[in-house]
Formats: sequence, structure tokens, C-alpha cells
Amino acid sequence: MIVEISPDLRESATQLGAGVPYALKVLTGRLVDDPELGRPSGLPGVFTVSVDGELFEDCPALDVGYVREPDRLEIRYVTVIPAAAPVDPAATGEDQSLDRAGPADHSDALVTGRQVADAWERITGWLRSHAPDSFHALRSGASSASINALESELDVRIPAALRALWLVTSGDDGVDGGGCLPGNEALMPLDSVAGFYRQQMDAQAHEDTLNARRAEEDRFTLWRAAWIPVVSFGASDRTTGFYLDAESGFLGRWSRFAESPAEELGTLVTYLEEVADMLETPTLAVRDKPGLVGGALVWGSRLDAVQERGWQPLSA
Repeated sequence: MIVEISPDLRESATQLGAGVPYALKVLTGRLVDDPELGRPSGLPGVFTVSVDGELFEDCPALDVGYVREPDRLEIRYVTVIPAAAPVDPAATGEDQSLDRAGPADHSDALVTGRQVADAWERITGWLRSHAPDSFHALRSGASSASINALESELDVRIPAALRALWLVTSGDDGVDGGGCLPGNEALMPLDSVAGFYRQQMDAQAHEDTLNARRAEEDRFTLWRAAWIPVVSFGASDRTTGFYLDAESGFLGRWSRFAESPAEELGTLVTYLEEVADMLETPTLAVRDKPGLVGGALVWGSRLDAVQERGWQPLSA
């Protein structure tokens, strides 16, 4: 039995405490001996096991999530268990603010988190098998502490769907500037989300100053406080992209060309499920056509001259 942990996740885990690497080493040995050590996390195919921080010097209590296969285990996330709670709800894809919600909201958030994780697992499973360059460009999941910090910085409640996605991946570094989503768009890293959000809010503040002198029909809304940027035109290109409206739960298109924001699209769940469907069954890909250039997934709508010569469209 092989236990794998990505270098990015190993580095981020080290920041949780000097004793965390040793604790993970001990846990790895236990998982090799007993792959069924963990319990279902609430995310499809993901198990979680807790680490008692008191057993290790300079190590907090941890929840460690992993995927179990016949001959290997892959650790997907390492999160700190808050001192006031025995289990971190974010590790199961739940919204951190569920204690303020009713039972129905709590259940809906759980289902949404599982749907996001399932769709993303389909996408990354396909990438792992067919487009390894694109797969390795994906960042490992963010810690719940990082997501909570971003939530505080933006002063916007992170929806359960987006929290579940960020727990399994915190962004896409792309291949040759392009991400793995249709149009070669990319999931934005969390630090980029924060920076771009501040930039857009500053720009809207300027628009608000101008709007005060404009006729009502000429007033322009560039950005709203509830909009969380999620997807960008490229790995480092912020020309346009998708935001997730934290109030409605729907995706919308933003642009820096000063057009009025486009109408809202579907939810994050439906968007990711559509991407997974197009990869698994290319005949369903009517909005964009997936293909390969070497070991990278490249979508046909944004082929450059060099890529076009080597592009192989996916067959059914």
C-alpha cells in the first residue's frame, strides 16, 4: 500500500505546526497497516481520520482526509480541529455558519457539498488518466482556516458549494497560461480571489461616486459585495471570468471591459457537472469542444496557431 501526499499540501500542512510533518509520518504508517482506519467524511469517496495533537509536540488536533484505492491512498486535505468543536464541519464540505441555519439549510448544504466534490472528482479523475499536465497544475485543497480567513477578509459568507470546492482544490496554475475549464479558463487561487475582489470593490466605489452625478438610467454597477470571483480567463489573466453570487448561489460573468454584467448562469454544481459530462462524453460538448495537446487538456474555442497543429479533439 502506497500513501501519497502532494508537495503543496505537505508544505501547507507544515505551516500548521512544526510537529505536523512527524504526525503525518506516523499516521501514514498507520494507514499503510490499516487503510480502513478512517470514517466517511461526507464527501464522495473521501475518508477522514483525526490526529490527537496532544500526542505530538507543536501539533494541533487535525482532521486528515484521504481517498482510498486498492493499492494506494492519497491524502487530500489536512485541517485543524477547532478547540471548541470535536469535528471541523468544513472538512465534510459543510458551511462554517451552519450553526446559525435551520436543519433544512444544514441538510441542503451537505448535499450541495457532496455534489460539488463528486463532480470535481469526475473531472480530476479524467485529467489524471488523460491529461496529466493539466492534473498536476491543479493546487491541493485549502485548509478550512484559510477559507475562514478569506471569508473574514471579504466579509462575505462563502457558500457551501464554493467551500466544498476549495477544500479539494485551491486553484489552477494552468498549462501554458490556460486552465482546464471550458474556454481554457482557470479556477482562481485564493490569494488572487482576495486581491481581485478588493480591486473590483475599489472600482465600484469609484463608480458609485460617478453614479451620484448620473441620471438613474445611466448608473453603472461593475461589482456587488456578494460577488465572489471564482474563474478567470486564464491562469493569470483577469480580463473576464465567473463570479459566484453568495446571495443567489448562481454564477455570473464579469468583465473588465466595462460592459454591464451578463445575466446569471447556473449554479456551481451544474457548471462542474456539465464540464465532467463533456469530458466523459464528448458528444455532449456543444458549448465548447475538449481536446488534447500533448498531456494537457485544451478546449477548441481558444486554440492558438501552435496548439491547433497538435490539437487532438476527444472522440466519443
